[in-house]
Amino acid sequence: MSIISVEANGWPVTDGLGARRDGWRRLVRNPMAMVGGVVVVLLVAVAILADVIAPHNPTRQNYDALFQPPGGQYLLGTDNLGRDQLSRLVHGSRVALAVGVLSQAVVLVLGVSIGSLAALAGGWVDNLLMRLTDVVYAFPDLLLIILLSTALREHPLREVGGGLPIIFLAIGLANWVGVARLARGQLLALREREFVEAARALGAGNGRILLVHLLPNAVGPLIVAATFGIPSAIFAEATLSFLGLGIVPPNPSWGSMIQEGYQAIFAYPHLVLFPALAIATTLLGFTFLGDGLRDALDPRCSTNRSAAG
Repeated sequence: MSIISVEANGWPVTDGLGARRDGWRRLVRNPMAMVGGVVVVLLVAVAILADVIAPHNPTRQNYDALFQPPGGQYLLGTDNLGRDQLSRLVHGSRVALAVGVLSQAVVLVLGVSIGSLAALAGGWVDNLLMRLTDVVYAFPDLLLIILLSTALREHPLREVGGGLPIIFLAIGLANWVGVARLARGQLLALREREFVEAARALGAGNGRILLVHLLPNAVGPLIVAATFGIPSAIFAEATLSFLGLGIVPPNPSWGSMIQEGYQAIFAYPHLVLFPALAIATTLLGFTFLGDGLRDALDPRCSTNRSAAG
């Protein structure tokens, strides 16, 4: 049986399996969320099975098949170096998914840690950490990501995975502010509730209260924030690769594929069209799934939307 004990900033705080079952039912009844979920599952499957699905080596150059149109041996054609576009798209999904997930892991670790410390410590610690977040927030995200990735270009991690660790670290270090503010707001609303006071009266320390009582009840909005953050990270990586600051060639990336195809966009538009469609479909999939998770984890959100409609 599910018992709704309190609400934090409009997000229900629940106990028991019933609330999770209710959230799952609301999610599966949302057609757009299911479409997004299918896109995400397919992306994960393609990334895992890339070596099996890709018909050719994504980095192999065939100078006898330059700028081949879609069809025949190369279903999506070839680029200016004779590389198979389909194989590069398939392997590029690994980069997109890895950057999206790993950058959000960095965001959650930094954001939740800083937000939790600010909420529980209060006083000058809270003021100091919030002013730090204000300073980071003042920088445009993309500019900060470009600065960080450029500053780390000579780091030894640049040789790992085509520079993948540099990319997701730069994106994560530039985007933790929103999660820190969200975590702080959730924990501030929760820490004065009755069940937290009861735990404190029974002798629970701040660490136990945070891990057992506060974070589990704040996990819903954090999951939604991470889901929405993944497409933003994927787009940021594509932008960096388009500018030549992302994944090191010849490793395939959707952004670098667009940059390479842009040189011949009018003669061979498929070189830009297919990776752009891959990026757009992936972003829409995660966005639809994020909307569905928000509605599922916060029933008031879907109720308000229905009332507005």
